[in-house]
Amino acid sequence: ALQVVVPQELTSHHLSAPPTVTSEQIEHLHRRFKQLSRDQLTIRKENFDSIPDLEFNPIRGKIVHAFFDKRNLRQESEGLADEINFEDFLTIMSYFRPIEMNMDEEQLDRFRKEKLKFLFHMYDSDHDGKITLQEYRNVVEELLSGNPHLEKESARSIADGAMMEAASICVGQMGPDQVYEGITFEDFLKMWQGIDIETKMHVRFLTMETIAHCY
Repeated sequence: ALQVVVPQELTSHHLSAPPTVTSEQIEHLHRRFKQLSRDQLTIRKENFDSIPDLEFNPIRGKIVHAFFDKRNLRQESEGLADEINFEDFLTIMSYFRPIEMNMDEEQLDRFRKEKLKFLFHMYDSDHDGKITLQEYRNVVEELLSGNPHLEKESARSIADGAMMEAASICVGQMGPDQVYEGITFEDFLKMWQGIDIETKMHVRFLTMETIAHCY
């Protein structure tokens, strides 16, 4: 599972979020944005090179791409943006906001699906709306490659097991002539059923001290 770990005090909502977002939170993120952009109006992918700990993250590329993925920026078009402005930056950060105590069941369900959609996009690198079982296996193996105590063969075996588990959840019993084209978002929701994504998915690599972890 992905954990992109950020202290709660650094979490922010989109500009259109409820008034629970404080001006102090916005100002803190704006300072971080300016630090990353080197006082420019936009951030480009190469600006993430200034985060030392992110350099050694096994899925660094996927994390960086997620910030520029037009699907996550809630744009109509697909592909990757060349640069993002501060409002875009806050849009991405909105996926990592913590649960609010006054959320009802409908809001919690929407909140959970937004987080899982963001995670789904990280797996769906070709933007076709589906994740092949092999793509899923590859991401799991990449995540495990960051563990220095786990041998490559063991990581490969765990990734194979994760792929087979995903297949059993998504595919079930298939006929000999059936072809499984990939994990849809609906399948992805089934796979994550019962897993507490609401508190596991947060960020820590955007702090002023540039601490980065994703595991």
